[in-house]
Amino acid sequence: MKLSTQPAQRGSEWLAGAGLRPTRQRLTLASLLVGDGQHRHVTAESLFAAVRETGESVSLATVYNTLRTFCEAGLMQEVTVDGSKSYFDTNTHDHPHFFWEDDGKLTDAPTEELVITRLPEAPEGAEISSVDVVIKLRRK
Repeated sequence: MKLSTQPAQRGSEWLAGAGLRPTRQRLTLASLLVGDGQHRHVTAESLFAAVRETGESVSLATVYNTLRTFCEAGLMQEVTVDGSKSYFDTNTHDHPHFFWEDDGKLTDAPTEELVITRLPEAPEGAEISSVDVVIKLRRK
C-alpha cells in the first residue's frame, strides 16, 4: 500500500494498517511519527513536547498509553537503554542501534556491519525470541 504524502493521511493509513481505531489523539501522534515517511526514535517525553508545539492537547499519560498500544499493534518497537529509559522506534525490522550517551539520542546503526556469529543456548524450556543490540557511544 502506497502512503499518501499528507501527514494526517499517512498517520491514518498507518493506524488502519494495524486495525487501530483513528481517535483524535492517535491521529495526532501517528501524524507526528510517520507523517513525513521517515522513521523516528522517540521517548514519550519528546513526543509529548512535539505535540505541545503543534498546539494539540494530549496528556503525557495518553502519549505513554498510545505508544504502548502502537507497540502491541506491531507499529513500533520499544528499545530499552540501561533498563530504565525507553525509546520507541517506528522501524520494526530487526536492526541494531547506537545510543549516544552525551545527548541521550538513539539512532539506527548499520545492519550490514553487524555480525553475530553465535548466541548462547537458551535455558531448557525457553527459546530466544529476539536479540536487541544497543551500542553505547560517547564523543571523544
